[in-house]
Amino acid sequence: MAGMTRAITEIGLAVKRLQIRHHRGANAALAPLGVSLVQWDALRHLHRNPEASLHDLAQLTFQTDQSFGTLAARMIDRGLIERRPGPGRAIRHRLTDRGEAVRAQGQQLMTEVLERSFAALSPQELAAFDALLVRLLGS
Repeated sequence: MAGMTRAITEIGLAVKRLQIRHHRGANAALAPLGVSLVQWDALRHLHRNPEASLHDLAQLTFQTDQSFGTLAARMIDRGLIERRPGPGRAIRHRLTDRGEAVRAQGQQLMTEVLERSFAALSPQELAAFDALLVRLLGS
């Protein structure tokens, strides 16, 4: 069992190293657009969820409400998103035209980063890897 524990630990570390590679590659690729991975992720989620509340967006981006609120304020100042009133006291956010352009450009850059990262896998291996991830995340 000790050998199995080491293997599982190494697998876990390899997953973390891959994640860090993706984060670093993404931040480097997105830098010319003037956004970080965290900011681009917020734009991506706003694009997919245009009526989401601040709380919903915080959850989607793995942040606290306070952290996302701070991030949103900076992005508003940069003209990437805007706030608008929602039902009751709710505040909704939406992409500006500039924010949508940065999101779309960032999507292409992110695709390139991930394609380079997974280039060592054949299409069949990539499909198997995807199936395994889906299985693990479903449990």
